[in-house]
Amino acid sequence: MNEAKKSKGEKRVAAKADLSALGAEPAAPPLPDCTVSEPTFEGLTRKYTEGMPSLGIFSDEGGQFLGGYAMSADNRQKTLAALNDLCNPIRRTRQGDGSLTLYDRRSAIHLMAQPGVARPFLSDDTALGTGFLARFLIAEPTSTIGSRTHSATLPYPIGITAFETRLCDIMQTPLPMHPETRELKTRDLPLTEDARAHLIDFANDTERKQGYGQPYAEITGTASKAAEQAARIAGVLALFRDLNAPCVTLEDVANAVGLMGYYLSEALRLSQAATLSGDLKRAEKLRRWIIDKWEHEEILPRDIQKNGPTTALRQAPKVRSAIATLEKYGWLIALPPSEIIRGVARREAWRVVRE
Repeated sequence: MNEAKKSKGEKRVAAKADLSALGAEPAAPPLPDCTVSEPTFEGLTRKYTEGMPSLGIFSDEGGQFLGGYAMSADNRQKTLAALNDLCNPIRRTRQGDGSLTLYDRRSAIHLMAQPGVARPFLSDDTALGTGFLARFLIAEPTSTIGSRTHSATLPYPIGITAFETRLCDIMQTPLPMHPETRELKTRDLPLTEDARAHLIDFANDTERKQGYGQPYAEITGTASKAAEQAARIAGVLALFRDLNAPCVTLEDVANAVGLMGYYLSEALRLSQAATLSGDLKRAEKLRRWIIDKWEHEEILPRDIQKNGPTTALRQAPKVRSAIATLEKYGWLIALPPSEIIRGVARREAWRVVRE
């Protein structure tokens, strides 16, 4: 009996020695996924830990991401701040999960969304205030309704075929990735002297156009990053042409500046549309509040600022904009200066029209 026990003990020792001789457990191969559609930042971090160092948040139903858990009212600011900081090492410290630091990870975001989904986000104060939207190249193409004939009746564009072929070649090229840490092995991609000079001229011109009364005064967040974005686009164009390109050429920068000019014009147009949409929404909220809640026949700007239906209407410029809209459509009628309202002469007051 004792001999049997001793034999089992010896077997256990020998088995442990054999396992120890094998060395450390090999790391699992990285997950091959290179895109996700609606991640939380915690989920994205896990993907970077277990998978590729370069990920794309890609979706042709952008509402899944914009309306998902990560972008809910409670999580939006945290998510936007974390995504803004992805150019730096990812550091996570959580009870139960331990700590980790991930270096040289990269991400790209490409979302397609219906205008009704995208526009509220384009006017979101948090997305604007954190600089998140300024990092995007945003466009709203003209609707093709009425001209969407069946693709079988149309010739396939030659340019699209060439693009698809080149993209497949790039996607089949292994990522320059460290086999153990899974860090992306990056390299410098310098600009030629003439390319650099052209980019500086574009940066200076864009800066001047952000001054008071200038074309980009209303989109300074996007315009301030225009030269940086153009440099990125130029780098993408250079590598699309040749993954081993030694530098970014003047032609690359000139093409990138042309593209960035288009995105600046789109940003300006969409910003104006989003502002107008926000003004109309505030005016409608004010109208309904006046009709449903306001007991008096006259109303003052201070009444709205003190009691109004939204915090946005605590700000005098937005109150005056909403009043002007309701006055334009006949819901408010301006009263003469010094009109007696509730026993006091008022410099500004409006009569409420309820029908």
